[in-house]
Amino acid sequence: MPKIHPTAIVEDGAILARDVIIGAYSFISKDAKLESGVEIMQGSQICGKSYIDEGTKVYPHAIIGMPPQDIGYKLEDDVSVKIGKNCHIREFATINAGTKHGGGVTSIGDNCFIMIYCHVAHDSRVGNNVIMANNATLAGHVEIGDFTVIGGMTPIHQFVKIGESCMIGGASAISQDIPHFCLAEGNRAVVRGLNLVGLKRRFEKENIRALQTAFKKLFRSGLPIKDVANELLASTDDDNVKKLCKFVIETKRGIPYERR
Repeated sequence: MPKIHPTAIVEDGAILARDVIIGAYSFISKDAKLESGVEIMQGSQICGKSYIDEGTKVYPHAIIGMPPQDIGYKLEDDVSVKIGKNCHIREFATINAGTKHGGGVTSIGDNCFIMIYCHVAHDSRVGNNVIMANNATLAGHVEIGDFTVIGGMTPIHQFVKIGESCMIGGASAISQDIPHFCLAEGNRAVVRGLNLVGLKRRFEKENIRALQTAFKKLFRSGLPIKDVANELLASTDDDNVKKLCKFVIETKRGIPYERR
């Protein structure tokens, strides 16, 4: 049976795996579902329709599944939060439910580390193996790719997309899209180069060299980046270069980079 502290409140209807641990003064809503190995530590709240997958730890006073901070939200809207496996949601982090007009779901992937006081707003989608350092904040409808790191104190504007294996410097402000594999920092942030530290952890040298060549052509040639991206996409056989070029072509908010 789940291990539930006597001061915790677990509403009738909540679905808890047999080895779930619920700490003191926590709250679990009737529509929540917690899978095997989940631990909810003291004072945390799992509200509304929230799903937490295996092995995830929710640290003291985090709040998951509260209604979205959206003026169009109605109590009867079917909205939820979905959190993947083996995540760490640290103290005082907040993850709001989605909105009816935004798809209804706010999602966090597997193996994510969401640090103290971070906020993930409605309809945001965070990939796998993402790290958000203290006080990083996502506005509504933000997309974060796999293996990306968001530095502390960094706010990200609504509808922004950040690609996979990116590094966003601390205390930056992100208002435009950041392509896959890039490093960005500043207020307002601009793309400074490739995230070489992150790339070396995942890819071989030849893959990184291909990305370096593509990056120089895209952002250092002085030519329109979408024209360059289309040319590269037609000529490359490298999957990561193709992914980078497609991101550049499809961006809707534009890409902030240093014109040279």
